[in-house]
Order: sequence, then structure tokens, then C-alpha cells
Amino acid sequence: MQIWEAIVLGVVEGVTEFLPVSSTGHLTITEKLMGIPIDDKGVTAFTAVIQVGAILAAIIYFRKDIIRFIVGLFKGLASAEGRQHEDWRMAINVIVGSVPIVIVGLAFKDVIEGALRSMWFVAAGLVVWSVVMVLGDHLGKQKRAEGDVTWKDSLIIGLAQCVAVIPGVSRSGATISMSLFRGLDRVTATRLSFFLGIPALTGGGVLEGVSQSKEIAATVGWGATAMGTAISFVVAYVSIAWLLRYVAGHTFSAFVYYRVALGGILVGLLATGAMTAT
Repeated sequence: MQIWEAIVLGVVEGVTEFLPVSSTGHLTITEKLMGIPIDDKGVTAFTAVIQVGAILAAIIYFRKDIIRFIVGLFKGLASAEGRQHEDWRMAINVIVGSVPIVIVGLAFKDVIEGALRSMWFVAAGLVVWSVVMVLGDHLGKQKRAEGDVTWKDSLIIGLAQCVAVIPGVSRSGATISMSLFRGLDRVTATRLSFFLGIPALTGGGVLEGVSQSKEIAATVGWGATAMGTAISFVVAYVSIAWLLRYVAGHTFSAFVYYRVALGGILVGLLATGAMTAT
């Protein structure tokens, strides 16, 4: 992979990782347009590794919250009084909500990296999940704040996160939509999506980087991977700040329109043979 290609993919990852439009879907589309083999193990690993840059941006952006949760977790482990604090509950919520994706990710790793790496799945994920996003945005009562989140909420939202192994669905789109169905307000839903994404994407990126290190070196190259990761970090930090401001006063309709339009274009290209599925 050329450095300029890694820079482009890093920008795409940074912009789309936390927006409900599917970063994996966009990376797959961009790689396809560049002529990069999307089903290559090294490319698949590269896609997972550069997400760590975006997650590092989230860790730094939410560092105060993360420190509070960690302190709250240890205080809760140390005393019954500590287990009454909101920070303890949020720490437990993040842990509980992260368990499903760990199980699914490990159990279906070969399928995720193989059969699902198809442009048809990307197109279907973009369009079909848009319906879910519309329903969540309009049917959710949005009366519950961060302090109202329970472990049951987190488990259900964590299960929804598993659907995002299908490219095009969007991890943030899945978690935010389910949060809205659970009655959480948009800002809380978005923040919770960030918190659940940190352990899930960090674990996935590190696992791919270690297990597929030889494939990355032989195909993409670690220099290009490092560049893509660094670029995704910078761009993602800006994207996070923008998204939190945006959701405070807007619905997710604009993202839905974009997803449906992009999915429709992909279906047209695939159906006419202008683009191949893999």
C-alpha cells in the first residue's frame, strides 16, 4: 500500500468511525475503488488496526470520564458504599455491554473476515439498518439521561453492537439506535456508544495487529499501517467533538438519507456489473 492510500483510508476511518454511517463499510468501499483486495487478510487486519487510532482519540477526549469510571470501579470493589455511586454503575455498564461483542467477535472471526467482506453486505447493511435508525429516532422517548442507564440497558445495547459485524450496519448506528429504543436521550446514547466502542475496537485492533502481523508486513506494510492509524487519530478527534455538538440539537435523519443514497448507488453498481462484490 502506498502512503497516500494509507492517508486517504486514515481520513475515511477518522471521519466515519463514530458517525452512524459504518466506518468498515466506507473503508471497504474506498479500498474497492482503489483496487485494493478487500478480502485479503492483511487488508482486513489493516482495517481493524487503524481503528485503534480513532479509539485513542476517544480515550483522550473522554479521559476524565474514563478515569472516573476506573476509580469508581475500584471503589465499588472495595466497599458497599462505593457500589452506590454512579461511576461504579457506569463502569459495570461498560463491562457488561462489551461482553457480547467479545464473544461474537471471537466465535465468528472467520466469517467476519471472510464471507461478510462483500459489497452486497455493505449495501444491505447501509439500507436495512437505516430503517432501524429512523424508528429509534422517532419512537424513542428520549427522557432518560446517563444516570438512568442500567446494566440491562447496556447488555441489550451491547447485543445490538454485535449486529455491526456486518459491514454497512455501523457500530455507532447500532448502539445509538438501540439506546434510543431504550428511552435514552441522543447525547447519552452517543456518549454510551463511544464508551462501548473503546474496549471493543481496541481489543479487535490489537488482536488483528498481533495475529496478522506477518500478513500486514507482507501486504499492506507496517509503515502504511502506522500512517493510517496516526491520521485516523487526528481526524477522529475532530469528528468526536463535532458529533457531540450536532446530536445535541439534531435528529439522525441526515445520516439516514446519506446511508440510503449510498446503499442505493452500491446496489446499482453491483446489479449492473460496474462493481464486483469482492
